[in-house]
Formats: sequence, C-alpha cells, structure tokens
Amino acid sequence: MKKQQLLFLHLFYWAFNFSYSILIPLLSEYNQTFVLNITFFLVSVITFYINYFFIVPFFFNIKKLYFSIVGFFVSVACFAFFRYLVEEVLLPLFAGHGNYAEGTSLGFYFADNFFYSSSTLFISTAFSLFNIFFKIDVEKQKLIEEKKNSELQALKTQINPHFIFNTLNNIYSLVYQNSDKALPAIEELSQLLRYSTKDLEKDFIPLNKEIGYLDSLIELEKLRIKNPELLIIEKKINFPNLNISPMLLVPFVENAFKHGDFTGKGFTLDISDDHQKLHFYLRNFKKQRSKDSVSGIGIGNVKKRLEILYPQKHKLAITETATDFSVDLTIDLRDNSIN
Repeated sequence: MKKQQLLFLHLFYWAFNFSYSILIPLLSEYNQTFVLNITFFLVSVITFYINYFFIVPFFFNIKKLYFSIVGFFVSVACFAFFRYLVEEVLLPLFAGHGNYAEGTSLGFYFADNFFYSSSTLFISTAFSLFNIFFKIDVEKQKLIEEKKNSELQALKTQINPHFIFNTLNNIYSLVYQNSDKALPAIEELSQLLRYSTKDLEKDFIPLNKEIGYLDSLIELEKLRIKNPELLIIEKKINFPNLNISPMLLVPFVENAFKHGDFTGKGFTLDISDDHQKLHFYLRNFKKQRSKDSVSGIGIGNVKKRLEILYPQKHKLAITETATDFSVDLTIDLRDNSIN
C-alpha cells in the first residue's frame, strides 16, 4: 500500500468518525451529550495513534501470537486510562460531573471500555500493520535495487580486464612475429581503452557508441587474421541515440574472434534496430578441438546483465554445433532513447 493511500485512509476514517460521533449528534435531539462526545473523540485519537506508532510496532510478532494479544490488552488499558483521566478527572473540573456514576466497579469500567475501544483499536492496528508492511516492502525493493546495482558494478569490472587480457594476447602474438601490424594494433587498443575507460562507468550510452566499440574491435582483430575480406558485416542503424548498456555486444564479437576459425573462413555479423528493437546476429565457424564457446567470463557476464537490465525485454538464442556458433539477440530499446 502506497504512503499516499494510507494517508487517505487516515483522513477518511477520522472524517467519518468526527461526523458520526460529533456532527450528527450535535444536529440531533441528543446534543446535550456534545461535551462527552468531544472527550470520547479526543481519547480515541490519542489511543489510536499510541497504538499505531508504539504498541503495534513493539508487540506485533507473527511468530508469537500471544505477544500480539498482550499488545491488544495494553492498548485497551491505555484507552481506559486516558478515558478515565479525561472524563473522570479533567471533565468534573469544568462540567461539575464525570461520565460514570459513583460506585461503578472496576470490572464494569474495563468491560465497557473494552467494548467501546475495540473498533478504534482494530482499525488502528490494521492501519499500523499496513504501514509496517509498506515499510518492509520499501526496504525490500531498496535492497533488491542495491543488489542489482552492486551486481552490475561487479559484472562491469569483469569486462574491462577480460577484454584487455585477450587483446594484449593478440598484440603479443603480432610483436612476437615481428609483424608490422603490431603498432597499428596498439593504436587501435589505445583508442578502445579511451572509449571504454570513459563510458564503462555509465549506466547507458548511445547505441552508435556501442557500435563504435564493435568497429574498433573488428579493425583491431583484422590486423591478425589472414582473410579479413571474409568478414561479412551489415549494419542498419536508424536510431543511433537509443540507450544501451555499455560493452553489452562486444563480448559476443570478442568471443567469435577468440574461438572462431578464420583459415579460409570468416563470420557473419548483422545489426539492425527496426522499430527501436535492436537485433544482433552473429555466426562464426569454430576452430577444431575448440573448447566450449559458450563458456568463459564474457558470455556468462552478458547473460546476467541482460537478465538484470532487460527482464522480459530481450530474447537471446545461442546455438552451438560441431562446426559453428551463432548468437541471435533481440533487445527492446524503445524506452531507452536519449533526448
């Protein structure tokens, strides 16, 4: 129950209570009881909120029902005490008489107050429990959100080291071979690091920047493969300012280069965003005796991030055979445009 709804219930209850116990009798033939009605209403308000703020939060325990019952009788005792204080101590000072006749027994007094306080205390208890459960739900949602944010940050910290480690391995191989492609590769890597260092800290970046990551990565990887012309890449981006989580697509392309067979073979990459829904398709041939391409930090990382960031808004199909590996990913980005 939302806080505004609970406040409305309080206002509605007291407006009804005031009308029923004071306004209507005041306009009727029983207006001589006006002072007593005022005192009873005052006692009800005091006891209601003592029960609401203190007694129910302290005594309510769903696992110990007897403790809650004790709390109820404590509330009745508070009602009887304040009613006695107002009607039998203060009222005679102003009106010359109290509410109860002399000689009223303690048992009758408590039973009478038990009867008249029950409805007020029942509603007060219900409202207090609504408030308690509302706070619990708010705290629960806050913890879930904090857990999500912590998990996302942890996942993000895995991306950069993993990506740098694989790229440095590629550059090391070029340097070891004394390839003239080593220096251009280092330049491409420095460009990628400038992008990733700046944008990886952000929750979302424009889609065209994520595509820029892919372009830089592909250009870097082209330096080490013999047949870069075999890479079939098609991009059709109509909404470059759509928001997307950074480095969400990069691990798939990185994985393809890491485990793909480029000896006379290439891969197919198709990216489009029709109707503001990103469609990413990648298919590559596998190296013989390659380890399971689905394993490793990169792909598992992306799966977790997709589940957290795009629940019910993405479809991921990963297919692996003895010869090839494909990724078919669709993400609904319609609510993530950058104005």
